[in-house]
Amino acid sequence: MSVPVITVPAFASAQSGVCHFFGTRQHAAGLDVELGIPVPGARGAARSSWILSVKQVHGTDALVVDRALTPADRFQGGWDALVTDQPGIMVAVRTADCVPILVYDPKRRVVAAIHVGWRGAAAGIIPKTIALMESRFGSAPEHLRLSVGPSAGACCYEVDEPVLDRLRQKCPNWGKVVRDRRGSKAHLDLKLLVREQALAAGASPESITAVNLCTICHEDLFFSYRREGKVIGTMVSAIGLAPLRG
Repeated sequence: MSVPVITVPAFASAQSGVCHFFGTRQHAAGLDVELGIPVPGARGAARSSWILSVKQVHGTDALVVDRALTPADRFQGGWDALVTDQPGIMVAVRTADCVPILVYDPKRRVVAAIHVGWRGAAAGIIPKTIALMESRFGSAPEHLRLSVGPSAGACCYEVDEPVLDRLRQKCPNWGKVVRDRRGSKAHLDLKLLVREQALAAGASPESITAVNLCTICHEDLFFSYRREGKVIGTMVSAIGLAPLRG
């Protein structure tokens, strides 16, 4: 199977004015995105779009881009969410089992890309990013469209007691997202955990969609840290407002 990128109906309308993609391993092989550097005309984006990627640290901080970028811009910190209201800038995250989440507010014209592993989920990166979009740009949570991209599925994503203990401490409904528990191990449904947190933060159920593909299962499509035992590559997923014409 050969699929360069995956798009979703929630964002795919030509009238929506938003560009997006969830990348595959085939797409990553031909995409030049260097940490912290916007790239004009990057593959998968509109010709005048810039793709912005930064260092990810499994935290909850978000980088807000509320001005135009220049080739001289550098971002030296670490963030796991990127938010922008600037047309022509695609904010991007890298994943290899973690969850890429793309967010679009069609009312306020704001987009976000979020990298979510179990640590980020337990620390509340989803509600924190939604709250940030509300405080900085006036985004109402119920107006947001969220799409959850390919990631490790509950079929394959086994976690141990330290992870389960952290989820018990931080996630009230943690038992709802755990499967096949055997002793100190269980399978985690990270996609469901993300959805539950988005709903708790005010997102509407009909505005949350998901690409239900497991990165561990589909070696032909995706890199997987769990399957390969090391990082040999990452997928890039991005979203941005279409560049202004003229």
